[in-house]
Amino acid sequence: MVQRSTYLKRTHGASDALEFELFFEAERRRLFRALYVMTGSGHEAEELLQDAFLRIWERWDRVSVMDDPVGYLYRAALNLARSRFRRIIRAARVPISPERSIEPYEAADTRDVIVRAVARLSPRQRQAIVLVELLDRSTEEAADLMHVSMSTVRSLTSEARKAMRAAMEPNDE
Repeated sequence: MVQRSTYLKRTHGASDALEFELFFEAERRRLFRALYVMTGSGHEAEELLQDAFLRIWERWDRVSVMDDPVGYLYRAALNLARSRFRRIIRAARVPISPERSIEPYEAADTRDVIVRAVARLSPRQRQAIVLVELLDRSTEEAADLMHVSMSTVRSLTSEARKAMRAAMEPNDE
């Protein structure tokens, strides 16, 4: 028997628009947080979130009956993030290096240190650590979403943890 998400089960007989709206409300915040961690930018995360949900809405008749519409949403968002990252890399080949602006009113130093540590990770390490640690996806689910093997996900998350620990160690200056 196909198991659909609980918010989709509650809407039995509801219109596609209502069903999608419930799906959107149930997943919006969590996807935004994941994309924010991956991109380091609220603006980028919001744009990717909107693009991912737009793609889901365009295919809602097929997505709503899938076993894991949430997984499909995250795969769409990751694919969009990868595409955007590739475009940025191509554009960055121009020898200009903009300085990062630091917000003067950071909520907490710890948060800032974590954001910086995550930003130093490669995009694949960032995707793996976000999926496994932040979104509590299993290694198998993360591998499926990233289109890599489970051992690659384990390796990427291990490398990411090691890099983050090193980046978060206090400097003795």
